[in-house]
Amino acid sequence: MRLFNAVILAFSMFVTNVQGASQQAAVERQNWKIFFEQHNAEGTLVVLDQRAPGAVFQVHNPRRASAPYLPASTYKIPHALFALEHGVVKDEFQVFKWDGKTREFDVWNSDHNLRSSMRGSVVWVYQRIGQEIGEQAAKTYLEKADYGNADPSGGKDGYWLDGNIRINAFEQIQFLQKLYTNSLPFKVEHQRLVKDIIIVEAGKDWILRGKTGWEGSFGWWVGYVEWPTGPVFFALNIDTPNRIGDLPKREAVTRAVLQSIKALPPS
Repeated sequence: MRLFNAVILAFSMFVTNVQGASQQAAVERQNWKIFFEQHNAEGTLVVLDQRAPGAVFQVHNPRRASAPYLPASTYKIPHALFALEHGVVKDEFQVFKWDGKTREFDVWNSDHNLRSSMRGSVVWVYQRIGQEIGEQAAKTYLEKADYGNADPSGGKDGYWLDGNIRINAFEQIQFLQKLYTNSLPFKVEHQRLVKDIIIVEAGKDWILRGKTGWEGSFGWWVGYVEWPTGPVFFALNIDTPNRIGDLPKREAVTRAVLQSIKALPPS
């Protein structure tokens, strides 16, 4: 299901189709507001904790969670998958040669492979990938993945940065659910590789995978924490009026909420 149009009252329930299959409910978590206030952040967070049966979406600011936004660099997750499927990238070791142009972040000014370009969120690598895949093939992949509105048109710097593609926080999690179970309609080895290159950190019995994104006026952090009992998916979207100065808030708010439900250990 692409859009969640209902407004959720505090801790009231609504039912919707998740991945076109089972019925799943959601609750608004007004008590998460304190974590946003502590970091002076405005936005939304959706969490799906599947460590126990009967998981429901837990939501701060459900109206915003239902609103479609540009995916920005969170799109590097599906984009890497599409690149592997299309043959633009053969494996994680293939090198993308730097063109010598100095860009605003030092990490971008060097050669990269798929892993390092994901970790450094290297825009020029994915712009090159986007050009090689082309709009028509990208649309086909997006439709197969059921990703957001599946519209790769428009944009000067990249359709995921300033074009017409849009996705909401619920849809981010729906995509990640399918990636987690290797159930996207792409080669399993490609899905496994993408999951490997988005590892953020890990402990003895948990693994955090995710990707940030930033459009300029708002930022994302999406991903999931794997536990032996099941995954905990998350999708955060916040305003960034102070631009780069607000970027640490993406992880700070999300980590605080995940720690509060014991989905991440204390810092």
